[in-house]
Amino acid sequence: MTGRLVPGANAALTAENPGLDAVVVGIAWDQIASRGPSAELVPVAIVCGDDGKVLSDEDLVFFNQLDGADASVRFLDDSDDEEIDVDLVSVPDAVDKIVFAVYLDPDPRSPRDLGSVRSMTIRVGSSDGRELVRFDLPSDRNHTIDAVILGELYRHRSEWKFRAVGQGYTTGLTGLRTDHGIGRAR
Repeated sequence: MTGRLVPGANAALTAENPGLDAVVVGIAWDQIASRGPSAELVPVAIVCGDDGKVLSDEDLVFFNQLDGADASVRFLDDSDDEEIDVDLVSVPDAVDKIVFAVYLDPDPRSPRDLGSVRSMTIRVGSSDGRELVRFDLPSDRNHTIDAVILGELYRHRSEWKFRAVGQGYTTGLTGLRTDHGIGRAR
């Protein structure tokens, strides 16, 4: 299975790739060079329970917290702009999905939207580097959004699937925090 997905499309990862026990999720973008402040993009993986909320704030994986609470989701920095390694076998049963998003650093000197981003891609590959699926985010709304959910790894019965999402936010990190319960007391 190798394919390009459109927003809302799903791909069966483990069902179509028997023995697949880990994946590498790569996020890459192409940005227009700027003479002034440039957009600082921050990729994040949000490890969620069946309510769609982050299990705990230790289950956020990003540049400042490289491993999730149980280390089954780990932030890498390799061939893509950013890579996140997911050990599917070690992901706890309490995890329903892992959301992959990018938000604009809220620094007040930064641009206010993703308008300088020409293209953005999320790809899911096997541990041996074989690309399984990819989703190229349509860039027609980048001048109106400052965060975006690119895709989700999720459980369907005993299998893992990937969904291309492409949901943009005009509320940046605040919108992601609200929708996924980040920073709330449990």
